[in-house]
Amino acid sequence: MGTLRPRINFVTLGVHDMVAVRAFYERLGLTAASASNPHVTFFNVNGVVLSLYGYGALAEDAGIHANAAPVFRGVALAWNGTSDADVDQIMAHAKNAGATILKPAQKVFWGGYSGYFSDPEGNLWEVAFNPFAFINASGQIELP
Repeated sequence: MGTLRPRINFVTLGVHDMVAVRAFYERLGLTAASASNPHVTFFNVNGVVLSLYGYGALAEDAGIHANAAPVFRGVALAWNGTSDADVDQIMAHAKNAGATILKPAQKVFWGGYSGYFSDPEGNLWEVAFNPFAFINASGQIELP
């Protein structure tokens, strides 16, 4: 085997209501891939796949016991904007799609601008402008 190259290909969210959560992400602007079905939904998000899978089925697949979804999972997905105004626009778009705004976008201690929203099942998203990172023409972030 050659040199391993770490990467993230999929981020899978275990969901209780596939129909409602899929509809939210479609309102957010994501398009479900044709490989999706009633049990799993795939969204191509700039080279990473966001997948929705049944909460209990995901726990079973991983060989763990499925408890009720915790209020705070200790995980946040992030959508980076190119400016403070871009962050405000993304936050407004998320709210219009049905997100719950948890923390309105604001200047933050590390020099950027960010806010948080959650999807219909409480999955946490940060929307941020990081003046120390660059979003390239492909929409991917480049860290210094």
